[in-house]
Amino acid sequence: MPFSWKHQFFHIFLLLVSCRHIKTKTPGPTPPPLAPISPLPTADRSVVFKGESHTEKLEVLNPVSLTLECVWAGNHPKLPNITGFWKKDGEAIENSHLTVQLENDQYLIKRVFNIVNEESLGSYSCIFGNEAKVDFLLAAPHIAEVRDKPIVSYVGDSVVIPCKMEEPKPKPNTWKWYKDNGTAKEQIFAAGKLDRFEIKNENGYTKLTVHNLTEADSGLYYCGAVYAIATTMSHVKLKVISIQEPLKPFIAIMVEVIILVTAILLYERSQSKKNSTAGNDVNTDQSHIQVQEENSLEENSSMRQRKI
Repeated sequence: MPFSWKHQFFHIFLLLVSCRHIKTKTPGPTPPPLAPISPLPTADRSVVFKGESHTEKLEVLNPVSLTLECVWAGNHPKLPNITGFWKKDGEAIENSHLTVQLENDQYLIKRVFNIVNEESLGSYSCIFGNEAKVDFLLAAPHIAEVRDKPIVSYVGDSVVIPCKMEEPKPKPNTWKWYKDNGTAKEQIFAAGKLDRFEIKNENGYTKLTVHNLTEADSGLYYCGAVYAIATTMSHVKLKVISIQEPLKPFIAIMVEVIILVTAILLYERSQSKKNSTAGNDVNTDQSHIQVQEENSLEENSSMRQRKI
């Protein structure tokens, strides 16, 4: 028995020693649930339609949950219900057809659109049967200033291309500049003081300066007003010419003048030659007549002498 008791005691001792090396981990506090994503801000627009087509322009700066509402007074006689639906950029929106009931002597169509990016912008139309329509044009603020004539500068000079957002339109978050390379718009970055390009942004105004111009700098330049929802563009054409370019019309005029003066001189010279030739012919004729007259006088005198 003593051996059995010692053997059991030894097993218990080993068990206690092994339990000391087992690490237990108490569960930590439960992490708080993620904060719910805040819904898009909502904006309501309502248009009362009275039998004529109407277009409502809406400027969108940020992603928004937009409620568009159309109210139509209807035609006579007014039906108890009509078919209504929505279009996006001229295409019918799937599952937007519904039956519109006549309530308070008018028809109402209402729908919520999530405008989250540039692709969501465009033309939204509510259609009442085939009789009435309201268009909502959703777009970021447009740059009103458009330059029709190109900016002209010379090779080796510097040029400043301005661009601004007219008041009272909201100021963009930032500005970007692009150059049309023939196939796409290539963004322009100002690397530093040694770079030929310099960009300066001031709230609703931006300007691009191009130093040490070459003829390759000619082309279309785009300024982009960057908003959270989209970037709106405006463009201007730059024409870089050599210093000899303005002299070309003057040189062409001088060549024309030289040609004209030469032609006049040649004409006068040919006329003077003709006149001198004609004068010689007249003198010759007169001499010939004089000789004939003298001969006839001599003949007459000789005849008289014979008669005597």
